[in-house]
Amino acid sequence: MSDALTALRGKSVTSDVTITDAGLQGMITLRGDLSDKKLGSICKTLTGQAFPDQGLANCEGAQGLCWMSPDEVLVLVPYAQVNEALASLDKALAGKHYLAQNVSDARALIRVEGAFAREVIAKLAPVDLHPMAFEPGDFRRSRLGQIAAAFWMPDDDSFAVICFRSVAEYAFDLLVASANAGAVGHFPQD
Repeated sequence: MSDALTALRGKSVTSDVTITDAGLQGMITLRGDLSDKKLGSICKTLTGQAFPDQGLANCEGAQGLCWMSPDEVLVLVPYAQVNEALASLDKALAGKHYLAQNVSDARALIRVEGAFAREVIAKLAPVDLHPMAFEPGDFRRSRLGQIAAAFWMPDDDSFAVICFRSVAEYAFDLLVASANAGAVGHFPQD
């Protein structure tokens, strides 16, 4: 069997902002009744993270939960543990109406880190990213330029960006171009 590779194969560019292929990440799209206690409980068991409220992501390292829509959450687990996590979901949610699908190889995860990472994303996404409107832990499904993307802030100076694998190279290059254009000073720096 061949080894799994990311779409970006470890690509990284560093200037004032670092844009990096985050590597293989286990991702499970889980659709169902998000108010169901069993669903919330198994998600917490799999990730060690509290179930997120609307518009939030609770992530630590390779594990986390991202609120995608009123009936969908993205479950993040280490890449090697996806099949085990799917089996646990199937067992815990047996008899319930739900969908759990491994989307790990259909997505790419890119990290954007540095003092003006917020501006890099803001130049590309139609989202209010002012520090008072978008804080660490906030999550959005939106777009970067012309492509669908989702992103959240793990901390004050970084973003995690998810896009389709088929447009990962374009997304990476778009982020690099935005970073290379420099900060415009739109957001206050501490």
